[in-house]
Amino acid sequence: MKKVLIAILGILFFTGCTDMMNTPTKRVEEFLGKYQTMDSEVLKQLDDIIEKEDTMTDDQKEAYKDLMKKQYQNLSYKIKDETVNGDSATVEVEIEVYDYQMAIDEAEKHLEENKDEFLEEVEGEEQSNNIDQEKFMDYKIEQLKDVKDKVKHTLTMTLTKKDKKWVLDDVSEVDRLKIHGLYNY
Repeated sequence: MKKVLIAILGILFFTGCTDMMNTPTKRVEEFLGKYQTMDSEVLKQLDDIIEKEDTMTDDQKEAYKDLMKKQYQNLSYKIKDETVNGDSATVEVEIEVYDYQMAIDEAEKHLEENKDEFLEEVEGEEQSNNIDQEKFMDYKIEQLKDVKDKVKHTLTMTLTKKDKKWVLDDVSEVDRLKIHGLYNY
């Protein structure tokens, strides 16, 4: 009799724990946790995006990838609110990330004010009037490496209940930019 009672309690406990993990908030925490732990799926997506980039050298791509990993590992978040309406839900979360966009804006401003630093060198001429994009990208990456300031953003994540399980809807491009610290606020 005790064994049967223990088995039943074990099943109830396991089922209860499973249901406790099936909440909109837990799904959002799981999603953001994948960034923080640099889950293989997140890194694969990062690799795919960087591989398509045709304006960076291989060294620049590797440096940029390292910057994104730093961003992911240092991402912090706080769940602010959860609203459930039938099979739909929203979770409002405040994230804090490195402010890479500020560094990019400052690099662009520096380029405008100091174009001569980034002009292409042409054989037989001292300099052309064209910007050496590789040189500028190197500068921009160096500026990103020095970022220490962080910025807070609010994300509103939407979820849908499918087969009794909460599923995160596709994340908007704006929210992805916020996660990467590239949102132009």
